[in-house]
Amino acid sequence: MPKGRHQIKLQIPIWSVWDFVSDMDKWAPLVPGYIKHEILSDKRSTWKFKGDIGIMQKTVHLQVDITEWEAPSKVTFVLTGLNENVKGDGSFVAQSIDDMETNMTSNLDITAKGMMGPMVNKVLKTMVPKMTKNLTENVASKIEETENHRYRATSYSR
Repeated sequence: MPKGRHQIKLQIPIWSVWDFVSDMDKWAPLVPGYIKHEILSDKRSTWKFKGDIGIMQKTVHLQVDITEWEAPSKVTFVLTGLNENVKGDGSFVAQSIDDMETNMTSNLDITAKGMMGPMVNKVLKTMVPKMTKNLTENVASKIEETENHRYRATSYSR
């Protein structure tokens, strides 16, 4: 199974990280290749994004089911391909270092099935770690931007 894992340290309190990652509308657009997503329920959504599979570019439509919301530290999910024969799972895990510092780790495992599975999985083995790293860094940057904006707004309102 092609896997990606990336960890980043944020100078942000864990509850600010949780506020962001617990709301898919905030981070779904940060997925590399993002086209759109739709929230179907509090635990189910569909996502569309473009991905390069070797020399081909594919539009992938996935169903994302949240399997665990564990405030303030963990979101886990499973992925099911709606237009491609893929399955996977992933998570965001936050660990408080102290009141103002948090480690955030993203994990993504995804496997292509069917006749083309072995060929696609070879490509995914290099793609999934890069995608996981990009998503983690995008989320971290957006959390920092949001937190810095919130801090400036609070500072100016005195």
